[in-house]
Amino acid sequence: MGRAVAFEGERLVVGSEPGCDLVLSDPRVSRRHLEILALAGGRSGYMVRDLGSKNGTLFEGAAISEARIRAGSTLRLGTTYLRLRPEPASLDLPPSARRRLGDLVGESLDMRVLFTILERAADSDVTVLLEGETGTGKELCARAIHDLGARRRGAMVALDCGALPDNLVESELFGHVKGAFTGAMQARKGAFVRAHGGTLFLDEVDSLPPHLQPRLLRALESRRVRPVGSDDEVEVDVRVVAACQSDLALAVARGEFRPDLYYRLSVLRVLLPPLRARREDLVPTIRELLTRRGFFEREGVEDWTIGGPNLERLIAYDWPGNVRELRNVLDRALALSPAAEGFGDLRVSLPGEASTEEGLSVRTDLPYADAKQHLLEQFELRYLGELMERNEGNISAAARAAGMDRKHLRTLLRKHDLV
Repeated sequence: MGRAVAFEGERLVVGSEPGCDLVLSDPRVSRRHLEILALAGGRSGYMVRDLGSKNGTLFEGAAISEARIRAGSTLRLGTTYLRLRPEPASLDLPPSARRRLGDLVGESLDMRVLFTILERAADSDVTVLLEGETGTGKELCARAIHDLGARRRGAMVALDCGALPDNLVESELFGHVKGAFTGAMQARKGAFVRAHGGTLFLDEVDSLPPHLQPRLLRALESRRVRPVGSDDEVEVDVRVVAACQSDLALAVARGEFRPDLYYRLSVLRVLLPPLRARREDLVPTIRELLTRRGFFEREGVEDWTIGGPNLERLIAYDWPGNVRELRNVLDRALALSPAAEGFGDLRVSLPGEASTEEGLSVRTDLPYADAKQHLLEQFELRYLGELMERNEGNISAAARAAGMDRKHLRTLLRKHDLV
């Protein structure tokens, strides 16, 4: 909820009782739930003591009565997550003079500071953790880091950990030898080996199965990998950029992600701003997307202005799918407006708006099987788009709401270019 309280002394009490230093409204939090002692003013960490709470205090997935923790740690009280961290200090990073970095465009202060961070990250070889909502451009940021850095002559390999079945993730990461498992008819190089000398981008790293997290940590620490079924290790020289939609520290607090792997991945942690927080970037982003689609080169297009009622509606929308959703909205508008002579002529339709163009239409001019397939694709696109909007781009929540398997939902979203 963003609530916070600063240490005034060396002791702080958390609970639901009005007299506590930090008062929580969570019904599963006891009146006086826990106390936190700052050791040497916080310089030596903190001592956390559970005060006999009914539902307990969890640290890294385990219940504790008393534990010494360090700044940056996250505790769970009932359904509430509480993080201990030093007072934030301004990095005083000057905003970049760029308005474009690779395929990223933006004129807002948030984006220009992001460009500065990516530029400096590219100059080093540190592991980077990119956090942000779906559609904010995490892979584009990874590509920018790769292309600006010394590894640009090497390969950039992207691996989506959330899109692979659990039994294939290990092979995709580390490779396998012939006969390592049923169906392994020939040896295959893993992502680490294919990215040797370049950059490995691990998307949705929070989806990595728990039994593989120690192996990934060891690969990052030792720079060596062992293919499945092999007795020999292979040395690799790889710069890793990881990404996830959610706050990975919360997965650590829930006991779903190894804290030592989190610390290894988050050497440089970058939070990507959502589109609704930088609406001044809508015009340059729209212009960039329309230019890539060749809209301004169409015969009859004379007006290059991005404005009017269409822009007002786009600015008023919250964009749960961020730039990816904006791209899909513009692609749909282009398909429905072949005779448009400018941006104002595009038939822009947004999720939740009543529109005759969004009604499902039966194509009687097609053979039965083709007409049925066309209708099914219309239904899937509309259903999935509104499903993701209602669940703010969260695939796991959308899968639960739809009663679908998460991986099957992801397959459909990829089919319609919604993720």
